[in-house]
Parts: sequence; C-alpha cells; structure tokens
Amino acid sequence: MEDSGESGERGRPRSGAQDNKPRGGGPGKGKQPRPGPGGGILMGRPFGVPVYVAPSWFLVAALITWVFGGQLDRVLPELGAARYLVSLFFAVAFYASVLVHELAHTVAALRFKLPVRRIQLQFFGGVSEIEKETEEPGREFVLAFVGPLLSLVLSGVFYLGMKAVEPGTVPGVLLAGLMISNLIVAAFNLLPGLPLDGGRMLRAVVWKITGKPMTGTIAAAWVGRALAVTVLIGLPMLTQTGVLGNSPDEVSGMDTVTDALLAAILAAIIWTGAGNSLRMARLREHLPELRARTLTRRAVPVESTTPLSEALRRANEAGARALVVVDGHGDPTALVREAAIVGVPEHRRPWVAVSGLAQDLTDGMRVPAELAGEPLLDLLRATPASEYLVVEETGEIYGVLSAADVEKAFVAAMARPGS
Repeated sequence: MEDSGESGERGRPRSGAQDNKPRGGGPGKGKQPRPGPGGGILMGRPFGVPVYVAPSWFLVAALITWVFGGQLDRVLPELGAARYLVSLFFAVAFYASVLVHELAHTVAALRFKLPVRRIQLQFFGGVSEIEKETEEPGREFVLAFVGPLLSLVLSGVFYLGMKAVEPGTVPGVLLAGLMISNLIVAAFNLLPGLPLDGGRMLRAVVWKITGKPMTGTIAAAWVGRALAVTVLIGLPMLTQTGVLGNSPDEVSGMDTVTDALLAAILAAIIWTGAGNSLRMARLREHLPELRARTLTRRAVPVESTTPLSEALRRANEAGARALVVVDGHGDPTALVREAAIVGVPEHRRPWVAVSGLAQDLTDGMRVPAELAGEPLLDLLRATPASEYLVVEETGEIYGVLSAADVEKAFVAAMARPGS
C-alpha cells in the first residue's frame, strides 16, 4: 500500500470529520501566497491553522463582482465603471466575513482539543477540516452553532455601521449588502440538514436523545437530502412567484435559467455532503474492527544470510506468510518485503539472501498488537511502509502486518451497511 493523497494512505481515511458546507470565506494575512494542497494558495495561518484559497474562489469572486456591479449601476449610476472596483471590494469583504464564520468553528474545535488540519475556501464556500469527531453531543452542538452565530453577529455589526452612514452612498450600499449577505449565510447554514451547521446541530440533538451518534447522523443526512430536493424545486418556484421581491412579470428567461442553475448546484452540494457524512459515520462506526492483532500474518524469524528458498520453506512448514530478519540474538532488524519476493524467479531463490529483499526496521514500523481503529491508522500514516512488525507488550514478535491487508479490511468495513 503506497502513501498517496493528503496525509493518508490510498484507501485509508483521514480520521475525523470535515466541516464541509456551502458557504464562503476570505483572504487572511500572512506569508507570500504559494501553492497549497489541492491546488490552493496559502493565504495565512490564523490560530496556527493554514487557510488556502482554491482557484475556484476567483471564479465566484468574479461572478459576485459582475452581479453586484449590475446592482450598483441601478442604485449608484454615477459611479460608472468604478462600480466594478466597489463590487470587487464587496466580494472580498463578503468572503472575509464568512472566513470569520469558518474561524469560529476552528477556534471552538481547538478549544475542545480537536486538531484542525486547514481551512480551504472554494467556489461555494469553505471547508474547516477538523481531524476528529467530538465525543459529546453538547460539544457537537456548540461546534456547529458558533459559525452561524458569528455570521449573525457580523450582520448586526454591519447593520449598526449602516445606520452610522448616509443611505444611498457607497459605504451605505456596501454595509447593507454585507448585512444582508451575512444574514443569508447564517439562515442558510441553520437549515436542519447535513452537511450544513443546522444539520450538525440536529445530529447532536438526536444523538443526545437516542445516545447513538450514528442515529443522529442518519436522521440529519436524510433531512439534508430532503433539503436538497426542496432547494432544487423550490428556489426557481420562489423566483417565478415573486416571493423574493421581483414581480413575476419582471422575471426574464435568463433569470429563470440562472435560478435553475444555482438551485441545481446548491442541491448537488447539499446532497453530496449528506452522503459523505453518512459514509464517514459508517467508517467511524467500523474503525474499531480494524485491529492489528487480527490482521497480522504469522511470521518466522530468519537470519540475514538465509537463502530465500530456505526461508520460504521454513515459512511453509510453519504455516506462516511473512519473514522477519533477526540478528544473532534473535532481535528483529528488518522485514522481508512481499513484493520483493514475488520479483525473484524461483530458480534464483536458492542464491538470493533474504537481506537483499528486506527493509530495515524503524521505530515507526513497530506496531503494538493491541492497537486498533484510528490510533492504528494514525501510526501507519505516520510511517508509510508495505509491512510492519507487530509486537507484544513484552517486545516479543507477534507477526507482520501488511498494509495491503489493512486496506482490504478497510474497504470491507466501508462496504458493510451502517447500523
């Protein structure tokens, strides 16, 4: 099994949850921007957590600039072409304010001793990648609620600022737009369905009532899917009926297409996020089944000068499937790689010593036999290798753990339906 992906092995999970929902973010202060994981640009490290901006953010910033510029042309026609500069400022300010939303989740997670890997700002919002799940429904509720709460606070701050300036001016229009947009962000994220904050709050409530986090996840995920269908059908209908403020006679064909496209994108994001939440919950439920002791292959010790053919003969007699190279005192020094054995033709095996096919042991390649679940995956992640030595508490050799066996067990666990 090779190390691939983002800080994890291929086919293995990155432990914990992602706060992944449709909302925005913004640029932060920090070092010179540079490419980050997933094609993003590192904009800063508030609270020690890196903030990345994905290339898709620039697309939505341009879209906001264009749309808001059209609104400004009707409200402040004297601005002329300068309206797009004002609109760009609004786009950046809006994403900056929603970055505060994300940072609220981050600060709460750090307060609860939950590591946060990064914040990534994307096309339709941000992702606060929290590495682990909370163990209490109350903390889950607080962790979800602080984001919309900060958006509501920001909306109130912009409202007070709007009252302090002249209406119909550039500052007044900007503050009004930021007040309304933050209010929408808060309201949207409070909808009770995963992957939105309201869905996580619903999950916490059901978890508290039933005592089963999986039950809460299932309930919130299916409500999220229902929300996706509602958005897909309801948003275009609201526009057509004039509920959103426009007269039905003023709605053009382009407006109808735009609303339908927006509804489809939002519905797809919510539906996909709900499904991902279910899959991650199923993974966490089955993680304890991944135990080093039960996945370990029986191994036989051989000295470094032992011919491969002789080592394989001993293994076959003992019913073992792995070889451990030991020194003169019987202490393990290396593991014979299965892939290397396969690459040696049978007629050459009597002339090839096992030392030439072995990988030297490091501390990270020693796995306690009782290790299981997330701690097991974290250890394998920290030291990528094809085989690991499994040892008892006394230091005795228990066997060899193949990364390929862990991957197969992980895939099998994910294939089983959740309870």
